[in-house]
Amino acid sequence: MSSERIQSRIGPEILELLDLQKAMFLSSITPDGDPYASYAPFAIEDDGFYVLLSELALHAVNLLKTPKAAALIVEDESHAKDLFARKRVSYSFTAQPIPRDSEQWHNGVACLVARHGERSQNLSQLGDFHLFKLVVTRGRFVKGFGKAFEFSGPNVCGESMVHLRDGHLTTKA
Repeated sequence: MSSERIQSRIGPEILELLDLQKAMFLSSITPDGDPYASYAPFAIEDDGFYVLLSELALHAVNLLKTPKAAALIVEDESHAKDLFARKRVSYSFTAQPIPRDSEQWHNGVACLVARHGERSQNLSQLGDFHLFKLVVTRGRFVKGFGKAFEFSGPNVCGESMVHLRDGHLTTKA
């Protein structure tokens, strides 16, 4: 099946998952080079996501120093048919700090407010909060066993998608 055909079939499933989940598990790199994971509410834009992070949160410090991140957005356990095969999409990003009071700042905050309400607006007015655009470089969508798809950015659903066909290995008893 062609990449375009796969993308046209799988892209809407990715968008549905993104619409249902309001926060991502976000991973960044500390100044010492260690991985750090937490979560962040997000808003979607075609080529990535907006997140609003306080300097008190380690992610903001990490992304200002090393603008690389990864995220996992996963189906809620209560909706999953199989805990071992939850629908999920993972991304690699380049993080772009958005200058305060720029047009892009106002656009990003508006996206967050539309998705999460006025709390986003209130937080954006605090001086220690930074807005980041997480631009997708690549991702992987898994919708079950044997149903994994890898894609490259810069779109949240990918522009070039491949079905990963190599199966699971078996072990000798």
